[in-house]
Amino acid sequence: MNKNSMFFVGLDLGDKHSYIAILDQDGELIEETRLPSTKASFHQRFSTLPPCRVAMEVGSHSRWASYLLKELDHDTLVANARKLRAIYDNPRKGDRVDAEILARLARLDPELLSPIHHRSPQAQADLAVLRSRDALIRSRTLLINHARGIVKSSGARLPSCSANCFASKAAPAIPETLRPALSPILETIASLTQQIHEYDRQIEQLCQDQYPETKLLRKISGVGPITALAYILTLEDPKRFIK
Repeated sequence: MNKNSMFFVGLDLGDKHSYIAILDQDGELIEETRLPSTKASFHQRFSTLPPCRVAMEVGSHSRWASYLLKELDHDTLVANARKLRAIYDNPRKGDRVDAEILARLARLDPELLSPIHHRSPQAQADLAVLRSRDALIRSRTLLINHARGIVKSSGARLPSCSANCFASKAAPAIPETLRPALSPILETIASLTQQIHEYDRQIEQLCQDQYPETKLLRKISGVGPITALAYILTLEDPKRFIK
């Protein structure tokens, strides 16, 4: 492989294994390889290549893979899956064929890939805080509805109250016969509420320390720290949008 030539790489990402196809500047297929879908194997293979243009389809592994390859000085393109499928209908469906097609599109015209922009690792980590809080909210709601349903089926009712105070308000109203079944549920709800409050404090701190631009959004009626931070992290870099 000539280190002074430009190479074009198609990377078909799989959950356990991925396929790469490498074209030279004349479009000649010079290598097809299967490798484990791990950071270590990707680093080992791509660190031996001169700067290449690498194309991959967006997916569960494309975020970390694209950032790893960028760190190795490769021009990395993450293709929009929906628009990519509109370009070609592959009758010879297979990872090797897809990898080669990605490489050929990267060589002919990168714009055909309709490249997308992944969030930075830091933005993704901060967004994970919001998503984790949301997961706890949904879990708590499920348990609250479960408790209400069980009590209602026995002919009683739990008092109306906010989710934050449900555990303490509902406890005295649970029929004695249902306490063995529902007391652990109420304890879990109380624990989830504490964890949600901790996420709220963490989100408030992120807004103040890392994303001061959320302050402007929070001047809008009904927009709090969670909505403001979610908007900023989703947008991340306004400059990437065409005016």
